[in-house]
Amino acid sequence: MNRKILLIVFLWISCSCASMAQFNLGKVLDSFKKPEGTSSLSNADIVKGLKEALTVGISNGSAEASKTDGFFKNELIKIVVPPEAQKVAETLRKLGLGKEVDKFTLSLNRAAEDAAKKSKPIFVKAITSMTITDALSILKGQDDAATKYLQKTTNKDLYNTFFPVVDSTLNLNKATQYYADLVKTYNEIPLVKKVNPDLKAYATQKTIDGLYTLIAQEEKKIRKDPVARVSDILKTVFGQSGK
Repeated sequence: MNRKILLIVFLWISCSCASMAQFNLGKVLDSFKKPEGTSSLSNADIVKGLKEALTVGISNGSAEASKTDGFFKNELIKIVVPPEAQKVAETLRKLGLGKEVDKFTLSLNRAAEDAAKKSKPIFVKAITSMTITDALSILKGQDDAATKYLQKTTNKDLYNTFFPVVDSTLNLNKATQYYADLVKTYNEIPLVKKVNPDLKAYATQKTIDGLYTLIAQEEKKIRKDPVARVSDILKTVFGQSGK
């Protein structure tokens, strides 16, 4: 009888220990699902923090790019003559037509600044679609991981939205006319190789690239500079992530 009781007690203790071990292991596994150093944060906190960080970066980047001279006077994103037409610009400057080349360059950047005003809703749409997996990957990623996420999820929509705006502004600012005149003048020079790059496609993609560059700068600030973390959730998420 005593042996039976001891056996039952032993089995009960064994089962209880096994259950506790399984429970503790579950907690350990759950902690591994979160980025190192963020065990006190829920996934909801992480997603909220990252979405807020992206929104801050987007707001700052879009505002900077869309203001007058936001592209033109920022050497980091200023749009210059298309690579295929560099020789055109150089040759025309030698012929005393540098002022016309400058007018054309200014018009390119004005088109970019105008198109940048349309960017924020597209970025916000991408942010709202972010999954927990995306958020955790971004938090553990490089200084521009969030920006790369936006590149992957917004480039096509930005291009489709920006193209007609760039087209309209290039025409309004006479950039298309300037460009046609410049290329025509160049192509009439004896023995030169004729050029005619796609100006609208070039200006549209350069506008998008410039926005990503500015957003990447904002993301890096938020990750590295506590002063740039403008809310408690940003301080918590990026402070614990070590980024």
